[in-house]
This record gives sequence, C-alpha cells and structure tokens, in this order.
Amino acid sequence: MHLPHARILGLDVGSKTIGMAVSDPLGITAQGLETIRRKNKRTDFELLERAIREHDVREIVVGFPLRMSGQEGRQAEKVSAFADRLRARFQLPVHLWDERLTSVQANRLLREAELSIAKRAAAVDRMAAVLILQSYLDAHARV
Repeated sequence: MHLPHARILGLDVGSKTIGMAVSDPLGITAQGLETIRRKNKRTDFELLERAIREHDVREIVVGFPLRMSGQEGRQAEKVSAFADRLRARFQLPVHLWDERLTSVQANRLLREAELSIAKRAAAVDRMAAVLILQSYLDAHARV
C-alpha cells in the first residue's frame, strides 16, 4: 500500500493551529513536528509545503472531527474542504481519519506527564496529530 520509506504527514487541523506529525521512514511510528499557527491560506500552505518537502512526504492523513454520534458537523465540513485543497495543491493522496477522542487522549497524556497548562496547550495540537497518524499507521500496518 505504501511505498517503502515514503513518509506520511499527519495533520490536526483547527481554526487557529495545525498540529503536524510525520511517520518514520518505515511507516511504524509518528513523531510530532512544529505546530503551525494559522495566519492565512497562502502562509499555511507554504509552511505545509516546506514540511512535505523536508520530510519527503508521499501521503497525508487529516484528522476528521466527527461528532461522537458519527455524524459530520460544521467542523467536519471545513476539514473536508481543507483536505480537498491539500489534494489539489500537492497532488498527493489525502485520507480523512476519524479523530474522535484524540484531543481528549492528548490532553490526558499531557496531564499525566504533569505539564503546566500553558505548556500543555502548546503541545496538545502536536500530540493530537501524533495520535491521529499513529492510529492510521497501526490500522494500516503490514503484517
């Protein structure tokens, strides 16, 4: 399914930030990258392009914020439109991946790490991106 050594970029897309994570070359683990503080589409996509080039990304996984019921809400529509723009701009496969509970899980893990609230806020987007990508990698692991 994946080319060997092709890295996958995981994104946690919010209105103010984009958390990023990248897979290791074997597609086994996810590592967090610098979170993008959103400014405008042009700047956001330039920063994404830099990450895609630097890490030789071949696929993108975007956290898809479904409601707990599984229904799509307004945020899911925004993320779906963002994924369409990613496909058009970078000509790469872009997968929407159910992210329910990843922000909750990220907060819990960071709380257990006893980070201050300020540090936790700064790390939660990156951690959510790592959890989204790790969940995708685990579900698609080659046996």
